[in-house]
Amino acid sequence: MKILVTGSIAYDTIMVFPDRFKNHLLADQLHILNVCFLTPEMRREYGGTAGNIGYNLKLIGDDPLVMASVGEDIGPYLDRFAGLGIGTELFKRIPGQFTAQAFITTDLDDNQITAFHPGAMNHSHQNHVSPAVGAGLAIIGPDGKDGMLQHARECAEAGVPFVFDPGQGLPMFSAGELAEFVRLADYLAVNDYEGKMLEEKTGARLESLAKEVKAAVVTLGAKGSLIFAGGKRHEIPGVAAEKVLDPTGCGDAYRAGLLYGIAQGWDWPTTGRLASVMGTIKIAHRGAQNHAPSRDEIEARYRRAFGGSLWN
Repeated sequence: MKILVTGSIAYDTIMVFPDRFKNHLLADQLHILNVCFLTPEMRREYGGTAGNIGYNLKLIGDDPLVMASVGEDIGPYLDRFAGLGIGTELFKRIPGQFTAQAFITTDLDDNQITAFHPGAMNHSHQNHVSPAVGAGLAIIGPDGKDGMLQHARECAEAGVPFVFDPGQGLPMFSAGELAEFVRLADYLAVNDYEGKMLEEKTGARLESLAKEVKAAVVTLGAKGSLIFAGGKRHEIPGVAAEKVLDPTGCGDAYRAGLLYGIAQGWDWPTTGRLASVMGTIKIAHRGAQNHAPSRDEIEARYRRAFGGSLWN
């Protein structure tokens, strides 16, 4: 079964300020703020929800279909995915636009100041989901607002079951639009904060929303996750991390495991546990796409945490 991953493709430029922001911000002068933070350490990472999920699906052994709108500066990302064997045929290059990118400055207290430029992501509605894509399962991830709504409707019209993953894009949508997503979706995936926001905006408890889909998944960070499906509540334990370096992209790694398990027809405990393992592997590495375990290493990690095997 082909898995279609829609969402953002982005570059993350991460800078480290070797001091504390609070030492340079005057509380009584914030109305005339004019500061410069010298950042001698900088790195550029590959990111975006679609890119991250596609990357993790490839690690598990899948051949994902990644759909995204990108800018004229997409060349390095294309080269990277070509080297990894991930197709980019469904990338839509938008003339005159930059690929979406975040500029993140972190201080010694791990406080962050982020500027995000959506760029080509705002044109995601120029990409279309059709039966010709050949997907048997999809995920609608954070992207341009119009594109997310359009892709959800197109998946439903084409008979492609999909996971609705609003992520940080959730505040863009009205209660009515969120209700439409849930009505069209087969699965719902949120973190605990997004889950509470979804409840507030729709006026419905997650347990109630779960009755409208095949499964509703709530990630809880190191505490694991909850899967509400078929009237049952599955508590998926977290997996102890070898080290905790960077949570960026952990949710996307989890969703890759979730999608893979759904596509394989696995039960929810097995699916959730693979997803948990993927998130834990990622958190031990800086950046969203710098972990590179083999398929055998993923299964070995699963076996150590839960016993049993996935493929052998």
